[in-house]
Amino acid sequence: MASAPYAALKRRHDHVRTAMAEFAIDALVVTSLPNILYLTNFSGSSAIVVIEPESVRFLTDSRYTEAVERGQETDHACPDLVLDAVAGSYDAALADRIAQLGKRRVGFEAQHLTVARHDWLQRTLAAAGDRAPLWVGTQRLVERPRVRKDGYELSVLREAGKRLSEMAADVLTIVQRGRSEQAIAADIDWRLRNAGFERPAFETIVASGPNAALPHARPSERILGEGDLVVLDFGGVYASYCVDLTRTVVVGPATSRARDVHRAVLEAQRQAAAAVRPGASRFAVDAAARRVLDRAGMGAAFGHGTGHGLGIEIHEDPRIVQQRPGVDTRDEALDAGMVFTVEPGAYFPGWGGVRIEDDIVVTADGSERLTTVTSELVEV
Repeated sequence: MASAPYAALKRRHDHVRTAMAEFAIDALVVTSLPNILYLTNFSGSSAIVVIEPESVRFLTDSRYTEAVERGQETDHACPDLVLDAVAGSYDAALADRIAQLGKRRVGFEAQHLTVARHDWLQRTLAAAGDRAPLWVGTQRLVERPRVRKDGYELSVLREAGKRLSEMAADVLTIVQRGRSEQAIAADIDWRLRNAGFERPAFETIVASGPNAALPHARPSERILGEGDLVVLDFGGVYASYCVDLTRTVVVGPATSRARDVHRAVLEAQRQAAAAVRPGASRFAVDAAARRVLDRAGMGAAFGHGTGHGLGIEIHEDPRIVQQRPGVDTRDEALDAGMVFTVEPGAYFPGWGGVRIEDDIVVTADGSERLTTVTSELVEV
């Protein structure tokens, strides 16, 4: 469970309040649970937060009120928290609190509030007459500061990367001919928990032989055989933060084709990682990987983005992708504190594929790799 210190939470609140002032918002309703965790350390399943200029109003029910109160007695307390116990409907409680606050402009997370909930809240608050606020849809007011990890977050992610790397070295020993993809995936999930992770960050991928041509293959009953390439993609949640790693191994001696594909993908990953620095374009990082695979005649075999942001969620900003003309018109430069994967791949239907993935943090003068297990082609 995340336990960011008081000072870190206060800085996060300040960032959000600055954004609120820019949009002339008197209060911001936060319904996204990852955003609530980021702002308060709360990792339960039900809560709503209302950020006001001088307080953080926290709505939750009796399952969590005692835990929240206990948390306020520690060094990881949420600054200026006002706890409101919800006895029935969350939306009814929210509407009642907003009406009582008398705020004129209330922002909501347009990406996270359904149309049905928005319409109900708007109709209900309209009945408040003169106290009815103006609902203002907002975009990424909390997600924007989440893109640049603070010192606490980076310390957690470094530790998570270290644990995942150590575990991954052990995983290479359980990939054996005669075992099924499902059995290996189950062993990986057990090792994640044994390494101190709360849970897998996503469904573990073990894809062998022709299945390795499917970037998001689900583990099947297929038995590993001689000459199979095996894509191993797994990650864990440590102190509420996600890390992610992919390696490709081969059962028995590698064929010349397997070596060629792996070599090209590994070089694409190295070139993309080398392009990571403050001020660099995220599109340029993706392009660096594609150039290598294009030169190797494998450009058409690389269909997904080069990377995705990591943090409280397994897929966050920044997105390291190919620029789409007329669509991706805004290109925020990479900045220190951003954490993301670099994971090019090449996939050939009916034959197999290769993907290599590491987690990288942008530093003040370049980048740092958080995952360090060997990326060479291992014959098992």
